Amino acid sequence: MIPWMETVSLLLLLAAAWFWFDSFQARAAALRAARAACVAEDLLLLDDTVALVGLRPARDDVGRLRLRRVYDFEYSDTGNNRRPGQVTLLASELLLLRLAPAPGAHLRLVGGRVVPEDSGPPPRSP
Repeated sequence: MIPWMETVSLLLLLAAAWFWFDSFQARAAALRAARAACVAEDLLLLDDTVALVGLRPARDDVGRLRLRRVYDFEYSDTGNNRRPGQVTLLASELLLLRLAPAPGAHLRLVGGRVVPEDSGPPPRSP
């Protein structure tokens, strides 16, 4: 029979290993999302990395408890500047990817939504 202290220590070690592996998988998913966004918008992902800035428990659509992770990254649109971006994941699922608005871009609030200023008349409500 294994003493209780060794059992608890083994369980803590297994939990730490699971957390490390899960964090590695989530970081890889965040990096893929940041790369895909930069390629789609013809931007340069700087340092080819993402940095964890937030970690907290959250519930998914089914009600299961998951880890919500927020990663920051930097990209360049001209090659001479650094602009901030952010990726939010729930487990390894992408929830939100945010890129900073381009300099000189003006936004306005229309019907509770932010739209570019040069997008024409506001949409009509049904």
